[in-house]
This record gives sequence, C-alpha cells and structure tokens, in this order.
Amino acid sequence: MEALPAVHAGAVSRVSAAARLHPLPSRLRLSFAESFACPSRLLLTNSYCGKSIGIYSVCAPPHAVQLLLPSASTVADAVEVSESFEPNSRVKLSVKVAPKICKESYELVLKELSKRTKIPGFQVGKAVPEPILVNFVGKDRVKTAAIEAVLRNTLPQALSSVAGRALKDSEHIVTSLDDLKSSFSPTSLLSYDVVVDIVPEVKWTTPGAYKRLKVIVEIDDESVYQKAAEAEFRSGYKDLGSLHVVQDRCIEAGDVVILDVACNRVNEDGTVGDRIISAEQKGFQLDTEDGLSYLPGFVDAIYGMKRGEIRVFELVFPDTWQVEATRGATGRFEVHVKEHFYRVFPTLDDSLAGKFLENCETLDQVREAYLKKHQEQYELQKLRTTQNMLMNELAKVTQVDVPNSLIEEQGRNMFAGKLLELQARMNLNTDQLAGLSSQEMVNNYLISQKQTIIDAVKQVLAVAEIFKLENLRYTEADLKKEVETAEADFKKFNQDYDKERIVEQAKELLEGAKVLDWLMANADISYAVNKL
Repeated sequence: MEALPAVHAGAVSRVSAAARLHPLPSRLRLSFAESFACPSRLLLTNSYCGKSIGIYSVCAPPHAVQLLLPSASTVADAVEVSESFEPNSRVKLSVKVAPKICKESYELVLKELSKRTKIPGFQVGKAVPEPILVNFVGKDRVKTAAIEAVLRNTLPQALSSVAGRALKDSEHIVTSLDDLKSSFSPTSLLSYDVVVDIVPEVKWTTPGAYKRLKVIVEIDDESVYQKAAEAEFRSGYKDLGSLHVVQDRCIEAGDVVILDVACNRVNEDGTVGDRIISAEQKGFQLDTEDGLSYLPGFVDAIYGMKRGEIRVFELVFPDTWQVEATRGATGRFEVHVKEHFYRVFPTLDDSLAGKFLENCETLDQVREAYLKKHQEQYELQKLRTTQNMLMNELAKVTQVDVPNSLIEEQGRNMFAGKLLELQARMNLNTDQLAGLSSQEMVNNYLISQKQTIIDAVKQVLAVAEIFKLENLRYTEADLKKEVETAEADFKKFNQDYDKERIVEQAKELLEGAKVLDWLMANADISYAVNKL
C-alpha cells in the first residue's frame, strides 16, 4: 500500500495557486548590482521597500545612487506594454519605454553621482560637467545605473496588466543586460521583455468528470495485520530478554551485533566511486532476526564473522530502497564487528503480561491488544491507499497548463518532505543530511520526478477548484489545531518556519481533507484483495 497523499499528509503542503497571488507593489527591488557588475539576466525579487529606494539592491556598493520614482501617471503615459501568451501558463510582456523616461532617468543618475562622487578639482555635492563625470565613473557604469533606473521606474506599470493573475516571485526580465546596454540611449526608446507565470485555468476532460471517479483499489489480505501483531509480540518478548556477550563464536541467526558500516558506490568499470552516505552508520545495532528487512543479503553477508573482524562485500540496492538516488546501484560495504551478543529469554507465561502492556493480566490480552492496534492501522492504510488512488484518478481527469514556477516549488516541497521522512526513519546525522540535500540531488530529483511533480500540482489545483465548486467549508477550530500541529512538527526537528506560510499550508491541508472526504463519498470505489 502507498503512503498518505501529500495533499492530506500534514508534513509538507502543496502549493495553492490562489494563495500565491499577490498585488504588485508600487516599488520593486532589483537584484542588480555588486559594484555595478550586473548579471546577464535581471531577476526580480519583489521585495518591498520603504518610501524611497536605491537604484541598487542592499548588496550594492557604498556609492550606489538613491533615486525617487516619478509619479505613476507620468510613467503610465510613457510605457507601452503588449502581452503574448506562452506555454505553461506564462505571459510575456513586451515593454517599450518612451525616450523621456530614459532621459529623465539618465539625468537623475548623473545628478546623484555628481553629488556623491569625489572628483579631483571639484567640490563634493557641486555639479560636475557630464563628460568629466562619465569619464571618471565610467561610461559602462553610468549606463548600467541609468538602465536600472529605467527598469525600476517602469516595471510596476509593465506588470500592472497581470496584477491579480501573477504567481508570486515568478516574474523575471529575459532581455539580457548586454542587449539593454547596446540599445540604451537617453534620447531613444528602450525595449525589454518580462515573463511572468499566471494562475492556470483548471478544466476537466469532460464536464464534471471529478464527480464520476471510479477506482479499483488493491489491498493486502487481512492476515497482514495478524502477522504484524504477532511480530510485535515477538519483538516485545525479545525486549524482555537479556543480552550476553558472545565470547568465541561466529555470528548466528538471532544474535545482536554492533557494527561500523562504510559504503562506496561501485562504478560500471568496477572501480570504487563516491561514498553512499545514506548506507553508512557507526555503532549500528542490528538484530539478525529482524535485519532481513534492512538490505537484502546484508545479514547473510555478516554470518560467520567474529567480534573485531572486518569484511568487505558488495550488494545491490533494491528498487524499494529509501533513497531513490541509490536504487539499483551496487555498493561496496566494509563492515567492522564492534560487539557481539546473544539473548537469554525468560519463561513465557502470564506473569510477563504486564511487562508487555500495562493493564494486561494475561498473554491473551496482550495479543488481543496488539491485534486491535494493527487492525486499526490496516484500516487506516486501506483508507490512505484509497485516497491515493482517487487523487491519481483526479489528476487524469484534470487539464491544466502547469506553470514552471509551481513545478519547481512543488518539487522542492516534495523533496524536503522525503528528507524529513528519511530523517525520522533513519535518524541521519548532519553530514548525511547535507549529502542528501545538495543542490545536485535536488536538481536530479526535479528532473527525474518531473511528471510525478506535475501530477501533484494538478491534484492540488483540482482540489482547490472542487473545494470552491462544491462550496465546502472547514471551521476556525480546525485551522487552529492544524497550525499548532505543524508548528510542533517543525519544533520537533529544530526547523525554522514562517508562521504566515504555516497558516497557508494549514488551509491547503484542510481544503484537501474536505475534498478527499467528498470524493470518497461520491466516487465508485471497489477493492481487490491480494492473497498472500
């Protein structure tokens, strides 16, 4: 069975397009300048500024110029914008700026530079002839500053046509700085292009297709939870036993060992490659009876070893391994046996019942309690699998031209969620987490899982649409509880968080829960049992 759909999971929220809508600020900060060394593409950060802003961003040099923008009406009359639609719900804005804005921006730059630049033979703050000032500061730097002033003056007007439709932080200028500099003149028209993602329109393959979902859910036989209950009973019994040091024999089935495990990837040519950090552990306690679920072949490979012995062997990571990047890879393991123990068990009778579970007086009561627990988990997993199937089917009937910015944000959220799950399951150390969260790992995930990510975004957008169409609601008490739970999760893992974003995520999760309940009540659901 599969895990709970992320739209209903609580740990990592999906992106709500509606929540990402933003009004355009009257002033924008451009990431435009370290010592006037501008990037070839000018990326908007949409940060809010105060009553006045500098031409340059906060990382600008001390001599960066401070300018006030002209009035909105002045800019509106001097800027011409035309829209063209591109794939992935993207709009390209072709902007033409009248010469008067270019001239005004250029002159303001000269004026401010003249006030702040120390030029031999001239008093600071006094007017300096343009040729001398430009020659001293540098023609390229003056032109760059003027271009940024033009962009700062005109971008709000250019983007106003997509206000209410634009996705936050998705806009950027695509005209290169070199092209802007080659075409800029204080007396000429200046043209540049901006692209921005907009909220996509949700459509259905057929009208109301989401109301007629049909799924066949494969579930495990009920004997699964019976076996799980018996396994927990066996584990509890082992916990009641005592460990004794093995003096002089090899590792056998049922023993407990403490291992230091190192692992490197084996390259296609047979050479030893990079470390596989997720498979490495020091002081790893392994119960050979339970170790069969760790890595196929690992327990068999250490049988026959003694304390203090080091053995090297190779194993192939299965397709079900927790870390996707290592699935199918061959690992070269170096295992050092640090400690070796065997168990001595007490007599199994009703006198042990209270040690298994409080308030239990007989072993039969213990077994019944374990059976009830695992039956409830089985039913919950059945529900989650059904919800997953419904969400997958919902994606199939949803037609959306998904914006790239949503794909990237959703992909990063999903990757972060997998890391959190892995951390909780394997208790990874800082070095292991750092190795798994590198930019290369993130990019590889975004590429390899692109279709899965797109389907996830489609599901989220479809859920938001259904929530609106079916007039579903949640209570403020539900919202407060969800926020508190999310904050507790972040604090548990010592993670920083944005309270405003937590509230957004909580709303999205509650919407998802309501929609899932609605789909469960209205879909045609049948179950196929897998016999073991």
